[in-house]
Amino acid sequence: MLSNPLTQESTAAARICVSDISHRYGERLALNHLSFDVRPAEIFGLLGPNGGGKTTLFRLLSTLLPLQSGSATIAGLDLASQAREVRSLIGVTFQSPSLDGKLTVWENLKHQAHLYGISGGLLRERIASVLQHLGLTERKQDLAESLSGGLKRRVEIAKGLLHSP
Repeated sequence: MLSNPLTQESTAAARICVSDISHRYGERLALNHLSFDVRPAEIFGLLGPNGGGKTTLFRLLSTLLPLQSGSATIAGLDLASQAREVRSLIGVTFQSPSLDGKLTVWENLKHQAHLYGISGGLLRERIASVLQHLGLTERKQDLAESLSGGLKRRVEIAKGLLHSP
């Protein structure tokens, strides 16, 4: 008898746990006592109108903003006290492009790898792996500014995957 892996995983501990988070920008309330859990293998979407707090939540979960109230964990790590460890577990790709157009795809990825402390043979291995995985191997010597929007997005995703989150 086959079992549903999603059902099996639903009893596992939450990978993301948000508890009673509120966040303000001055007088403007962006998040108001938000709580939710995301379990392993669960597909979770975040929908809402412009100004609804989605970007604020993303910035909090990626440790770009400090928690003002409430608590959150990712893989059991506390965002407030273990931000560095959390960042090592997650891959982040921003909506706004962060590529240096005057550098090649390879050079952009090399720069990102150095930010994660990746160098030498591991650097070459990781870059080759993400390039292959995202179908960018043939474009590694192209200047970022020459890429289409879709290819730039793939390079951005590659940057988020370099440290094997």
